[in-house]
Amino acid sequence: MTARLADIAAQAGVSEATVSRVLNGKQGVAAATRESVLAALDVLGYERPVRLRRRSAGLVGLITPELENPIFPALAQVIGQALTRQGYTPVLATQTPGGSTEDELTEMLVDRGVSGIIFVSGLHADTTADMTRYDRLRGQGVPFVLIDGFTDQVRAPFISPDDRAAMRLAVTHLASLGHTRIGLALGPKRFVPVVRKTEGFTRALRDTFGTTAEEAEREFVRHSLYTLEGGQAAADSLLDGGCTAVVCASDMMALGAIRAVRRRGLDVPADVSVVGFDDSPLIAFTDPPLTTARKPVTAMGQAAVRALLEEIGGTPAPPSEFVFMPELVVRGSTASAPAGLGEVPQGEIVRKA
Repeated sequence: MTARLADIAAQAGVSEATVSRVLNGKQGVAAATRESVLAALDVLGYERPVRLRRRSAGLVGLITPELENPIFPALAQVIGQALTRQGYTPVLATQTPGGSTEDELTEMLVDRGVSGIIFVSGLHADTTADMTRYDRLRGQGVPFVLIDGFTDQVRAPFISPDDRAAMRLAVTHLASLGHTRIGLALGPKRFVPVVRKTEGFTRALRDTFGTTAEEAEREFVRHSLYTLEGGQAAADSLLDGGCTAVVCASDMMALGAIRAVRRRGLDVPADVSVVGFDDSPLIAFTDPPLTTARKPVTAMGQAAVRALLEEIGGTPAPPSEFVFMPELVVRGSTASAPAGLGEVPQGEIVRKA
């Protein structure tokens, strides 16, 4: 093995330590140096380790947490179309309960020699997760882009919606309709989008009503699951607290909130207004049509593909987060607060769908 390292190092014009780092997928080796070592392997007739074999130029992996929430298939479709137009073939890998984990799916894609990977709402969005998995992936020479969830522990392009701005738009809209007790239903605290939505929501309540952040989180924020049932449970608690409007962190949760309202014999929007997040396909045709913060899926998906192709092409932009502004789309699930709650000055103008 030592003789082989010496041969490869001599052929590539680098040290044996550098060759060892490349072969073991370690960080700290320049891309040009890494390519020189791999070329030396090929010239000398040595077989590359599986993780270092040439990438399949046409394949790009896309890892999503699930497909039940319609926003994920919508994003996958945008990304798939953008990749296809650039001559690449998307390989969709979806996590399922009791099935493959993100790490297992990543390993499968790397073994198949994909040119790069796009992660949607992955472990990078979990503040409790170990981020060294992404360092290892970069050490294997696999370009990647991360959507929904930012951390400064990973050097890569990030694509995100402006979650804080979305909450400000929702609260301003509801306040303009006279609502003063506005609740927020969202997912577990450990996720970056949840943290940001909470920050945006509590700041909007402070600016609009003078509510302190501590009071807002205690009285008006409920954490649950990103499901219809999770939205129903969170809304039930907020309704018990006297909320006349509920902002939800996903359209699926919003549908659960509407069910919670109706099970009390109340009406949406006459008694309780509900706002979603995403503007998933077909959400405009629910009963009532849902007011929601539209996630800029098309712009985000196309930006993710552009960033990945720049990484693949060897001309990556500096690691940074690209943040896209959502739009509040007003439909039939929001209306004036029930009589007797007092008016609040008109807020920002939003588009009527």
